[in-house]
Amino acid sequence: MLETGKNPDRPVRADAKRNLDLLLQAAAKIFATSGVDAPVREIAEKAGVGIGTVYRHFPERSDLVIAVFRHEVDACADAAPVLAASHGPGEALSRWMERYMDFIATKRGLAAALHSGDPAFDGLPAYFQERLRPALQNLLDAAASAGEIRSGIEPQDLLRAVASLSAPDANGDTSQARRMVALFLDGLRYGAVGT
Repeated sequence: MLETGKNPDRPVRADAKRNLDLLLQAAAKIFATSGVDAPVREIAEKAGVGIGTVYRHFPERSDLVIAVFRHEVDACADAAPVLAASHGPGEALSRWMERYMDFIATKRGLAAALHSGDPAFDGLPAYFQERLRPALQNLLDAAASAGEIRSGIEPQDLLRAVASLSAPDANGDTSQARRMVALFLDGLRYGAVGT
């Protein structure tokens, strides 16, 4: 359930949920390129909603930042079982890492707000850990059981390493970062039971 600035426990109609999803996706893209201080009007226009819709659901900018962060974390975490069901363990892990890199790009746009000291954001690091660590742990366990990577890899270490390697170049290009992460993931295969 998406949280809004009003009542997070109240069910959301399908059309309203669709508008919220569009709004959060638009905000994530704009935050990734322009940061969290981007004009609300720009976010509303990109989402195809009125500016009143933004303020109705997110009265404070921090409400929108929190919702975008949680939405992106949830999407990344929820991708893990979907990928595991449709790909082999090693491929699912690799594809999830690519999805995680996309999340990192969004998170960089949120970084200034997340590290601002605003108490509104205090719970977000724990939310990140609660959602992403188990998702990644399941993928790691499956890949290790299949002999495609070595066992004993800590999800937290992998999350940090991939986040560190994911920086775009000066032009915003992530192709080199993606190659670096692919090399890093190849290293997880060293010492695997199946190799």
